[in-house]
Amino acid sequence: MSTDTTKLKAANLALWDEWTAIHFKSPFYDVEGFKRGDIKLHSLEREEVGDVSGKSLLHLQCHFGLGTLSWARLGAIVTGADFSSKAIDAARALATETGIPAQFVCSEIDKLPENLTGTFDIVFTSYGILPWLPDLKRWAQVIAQFLKPGGVFYIVEAHPISYIFDDDQGTTDLAVRHRYFTQGQPIEWKVQGSYADRTADVRQPVSYEWMHTMADVINALIGAGLTIEFLHEFPFITWQQFPFMVEGADGYWRLPERESSVPLMFSIRARRPRN
Repeated sequence: MSTDTTKLKAANLALWDEWTAIHFKSPFYDVEGFKRGDIKLHSLEREEVGDVSGKSLLHLQCHFGLGTLSWARLGAIVTGADFSSKAIDAARALATETGIPAQFVCSEIDKLPENLTGTFDIVFTSYGILPWLPDLKRWAQVIAQFLKPGGVFYIVEAHPISYIFDDDQGTTDLAVRHRYFTQGQPIEWKVQGSYADRTADVRQPVSYEWMHTMADVINALIGAGLTIEFLHEFPFITWQQFPFMVEGADGYWRLPERESSVPLMFSIRARRPRN
């Protein structure tokens, strides 16, 4: 990894350390609802991952563990990993408070084999995670390393094509602003609060994100030896990605009058071969 990339990731880590405290208190995450027994997973991933009862599950980029602990409530034996020590501390405290058994590991994904042993029935990751990763080939290799033979990897994420559009406040329709093919170069963003609270006071002024094509994602998984079982694309997403989106009764956000115009989200399930 280059020195420049190391510095950019350090800036992102500082931001996520700040965001953890903001997110833990935000209505967006509704931690109090989780403490009362809510499952903080959407119906889509629950259906596509399937029954997790008694299965070991590794949750990558787990933030402060709401999704991880939700899988535990559904019967999985869970481990969460995240690069923010603030997030991992919050996840461990939440697990203790709720009495939900879970293991949490603080580690960057590319260094996770140095900090965690064993293999898992399921490796899971979701929503807004790929742009923080500069190296998808290494990401996929780590996933394959932690899967048992026959084990399943599942990702649900914003569709790469959706990132090319302008999402500034005041935008009223789809307008291309960014390149789809970025040749691995990160984009620098000015930080305005967080996606969970735009008004929050944040000291870290910028973040750095790497845009990946759909081909990048699929080829990284294939290159790591995984077999793709399905790729699904959806005309909705789980958060208000653009200011003119409308939330449906099902909790998903859509583009009014353009519902079938572009894919906004995708899911992939892949499997490590048994031999």
